[in-house]
Amino acid sequence: MTAPQKDSRPVLVAGGGIGGLAAALALVREGYRVKVIEQAAKISEIGAGIQLSPNAFAACDALGVGVHLRSKAVYTEEMVMFDAMDAQPVASIELGEAFRTRFGNPYAVIHRADIHGALLEGVQATTQAIEFVTSTRIVGAEQQADGVTLLDASGGQHHGQAVIACDGVRSAVRQQYVGDSIRVSGHVVFRAVIDTADFPEALRRTAPCIWVGPNCHLVHYPLKGGDKYNLAVTFHSDKPEEWGVMDGDAAEVRRYFAATCEQLQAILRIPKEWKRWSTADRDPIETWVFGRAALLGDAAHPMVQYLAQGACMACEDAVTLGRALRQEGGDWTRALALYQRSRVARAARVVLSAREMGRIYHAKGVERLVRNDLWKGREQARFYDALEWLYGWNADTCLAAG
Repeated sequence: MTAPQKDSRPVLVAGGGIGGLAAALALVREGYRVKVIEQAAKISEIGAGIQLSPNAFAACDALGVGVHLRSKAVYTEEMVMFDAMDAQPVASIELGEAFRTRFGNPYAVIHRADIHGALLEGVQATTQAIEFVTSTRIVGAEQQADGVTLLDASGGQHHGQAVIACDGVRSAVRQQYVGDSIRVSGHVVFRAVIDTADFPEALRRTAPCIWVGPNCHLVHYPLKGGDKYNLAVTFHSDKPEEWGVMDGDAAEVRRYFAATCEQLQAILRIPKEWKRWSTADRDPIETWVFGRAALLGDAAHPMVQYLAQGACMACEDAVTLGRALRQEGGDWTRALALYQRSRVARAARVVLSAREMGRIYHAKGVERLVRNDLWKGREQARFYDALEWLYGWNADTCLAAG
């Protein structure tokens, strides 16, 4: 860890989710004091399973929490795609030794709370450098010549040398400086965690398995300990949607998947409870930095879930921010400019690629036939080549040249 900075004021981090904790950890490791401001009553994470690709492990290693994640993760043997209409295999990517050698890290699945918990343990190990403020909703920011003040909904003011806005899809800081609209996708995700004993034995694979169908798909994979399976079901809603989460109705899922194969129908009959998310993203933007305020994670690049990269990108952002501050010797103007230059194009590519992957997953008619033909006979090395831009990221080369 580098020596503490001369400016003793904290860096303000708006949001205590995965992005916020990753940012806080990156800043503390560079010698900064940090104040994390979270609108929830406690620092915690909701949700179910997420996928960790090699770039996520590389980022978490750089943040010093990779070992913790590895103890919680389930390491997968392959990624498998099936056609949801006839149960025929479409593609398989092997995730064993050749994959790990190519990308320097494994592919794994983990409960969302475990990655959040690993980051929280990392920041709690440095309690003298981090202050947490909960039940506090940020509504805006004011800039000074050498700092920033965050304003909360109760009229409070929080002063710091800079602010890193990790306040999610509905970021108040982004709304103030950018003012763009959330793009509600119309794609709805139902999530559930089910007991392995209830899951069809023939489908119990140590792999993220995706079943792709017309305007819909389903993903399942095991969670730590092998006694649970994570299940995520996505479909195009036929009614107007607003971004948010609510309890889900099993009858709605069955209606949208009525034409799919019996294997899928058997899985969908298992969950007793669902959570329903209406998903959203935003169009990519070129500017993430506004004076001494910078966007990070979903505040900078909210994305749909089709590349399983939301948490991965937030951790990459945090590492890049820390490295930029180190390289520029704590000069906020230069460091934030370098952070932005290093991240904007890559994050935009992921946002746009995730949208396109959703189209591929949900192909129908002739497009479905094209998709099912797309990867026939492809060698594993060619799959790895196609994934190099995404999974090949590492902390040592994350800063833009020039």
